[in-house]
Amino acid sequence: MNVARSLLLSVLFLVFATGAYTLSHRYFRSEEVTQAEGRLSLYRSTVVAELNRFSHLTFVLSRDPFVIETAGGAPTAPLNTRLASFADQAGLDAIYLMGLDGVTIAASNAGSPSSFVGQNYSFRPYFQDALAGRQGRFYGIGATTGLPGYFIADAVVSDLGEALGVIAIKIDLTELESRWREGGEQVLLTNADGVVLLASNPDWRYRALAPLGADQRAAIDEARQFQGQPLDPLDWRSEGDGRAFIGGLEVIHLSTSDLPHGWQLHYFASEDPARTRSWLATVIAVVIGGGVVLLMLLRRNALTQAALRRLEVEEAELRDAYDRLAVEIEDRRTAERRLERTQEDLARASRLAALGELAASVTHELGQPITAMRNHLAAAEMGGGARVISSLTGLVERMEGITRQLKFFSNPGEDDLKPVDLRDALAEALNLVAPNIETGRVILHRHVPVVPVIVQGNALRIEQVLVNLLRNAIDAMEDSEDRALHVSLGAEGGTAWVEVADRGHGLGNASLSELQEPFVTSRESGHGMGLGLAISAGIVKEHHGRMSARNREGGGAVFRVDIPLAASREETVE
Repeated sequence: MNVARSLLLSVLFLVFATGAYTLSHRYFRSEEVTQAEGRLSLYRSTVVAELNRFSHLTFVLSRDPFVIETAGGAPTAPLNTRLASFADQAGLDAIYLMGLDGVTIAASNAGSPSSFVGQNYSFRPYFQDALAGRQGRFYGIGATTGLPGYFIADAVVSDLGEALGVIAIKIDLTELESRWREGGEQVLLTNADGVVLLASNPDWRYRALAPLGADQRAAIDEARQFQGQPLDPLDWRSEGDGRAFIGGLEVIHLSTSDLPHGWQLHYFASEDPARTRSWLATVIAVVIGGGVVLLMLLRRNALTQAALRRLEVEEAELRDAYDRLAVEIEDRRTAERRLERTQEDLARASRLAALGELAASVTHELGQPITAMRNHLAAAEMGGGARVISSLTGLVERMEGITRQLKFFSNPGEDDLKPVDLRDALAEALNLVAPNIETGRVILHRHVPVVPVIVQGNALRIEQVLVNLLRNAIDAMEDSEDRALHVSLGAEGGTAWVEVADRGHGLGNASLSELQEPFVTSRESGHGMGLGLAISAGIVKEHHGRMSARNREGGGAVFRVDIPLAASREETVE
């Protein structure tokens, strides 16, 4: 009894699954066919539009005075230029004029290696149709270029109605193939003989849907339509009822012959989407049916199973909560460790920053008195006391060595000249005076180009100049209400420049040359010895540059440094 029941259930299950698949496949395939019909209609409209887009152009050109004059014997050069312009603007492969004997007189590609000029195309059907008074149209592989195209031609007639020649255009239709491929479509276009002209798959092109007869091949050879192509049969088979096999695969096949010249457009769509959706629908239906049966069989144990499920759910939720808690604890520990490392890194960075600022400050402040001591010692040597002076000189040299080490510690550099990006030097200088800017409540406006500004020089000494100018500007605005500091950098005429503009007390009546004199300063006593500008001017001069200054309109001063760009300086040296 149980075996019979199981067998009956198996048979019913098989019948149900087969029926579900058959119905769903029929439905989903009809949807695929509907979509394919829409795509085929769209591609048909595209092909027709492409064939007719320039159908009027040959008629217009055949009435063009330049074309008529050239066909009557006028020089061809002006028409070649005119046709080249037309072809370029219209996006055509070529426009060319042929005489009554079929020899090309003028062409848009005249002068190119694949020029049509001098070629005889009297064998082409479009040439023969145009001379017969009809608009000639023809698709084939170019006899000169070897590239396929669609040709349209009209006869050129004089004012007396006498035929003078034929004007023709060549259109590249391969863009249609590119669109089909990019859309992931399987499409091919055939002519009246069944030869594939265009296809989304390049291997299908110039193959025949059916074997060609002797008369067909003779006509094709006479027109040289597919020169060099064997025109082998395509690996396909139509089964009718919208089915076909191509390349061994079963596909949905739709076609339309409502095209010019008896052409046909074939569209192939894969059966796989319909099959996949059918199998999915069948599986869903089987799962639903099995679920219903299973519910009926397990109805007697519903209460027990429901309670068991609740217990399992609660246990699972408890395990999930425990796992989440463990993850949160570990994340918190990790975060605490990261915070400790970050705090240690921050402390080290703060100590290094303070040490660097201290080194820079000591260097700047010791440099001026050391220079003054050296000047006094030099004067004392002239007056005697060589022993004491020798000791003092050694001490001064030791102090200078210390300041050099401190300077290199705060911002290491090299003595030799090499390419320096002024943007980097300015950035480093601004970093050094950042505490001064903050302490002085100065508002910084920076104007720096995005491209490098390269000069040949010593980065350390250039930074020294910029730091001195920035500090002077900040100090000058100590008693000003407007503490806007404008720093600009640029390059023009082979020269790089930096401008520092402040809203301080300005230059007054003093000139830059006076301010550059040693010990001349506009600061109060105890705020410097006035050597900064003198040293800076000397550094700029060493870099073959110049320093200038002027009073700023509205109050303040503008200091400018000009240094030759690296390339310009090399040219000057040569």
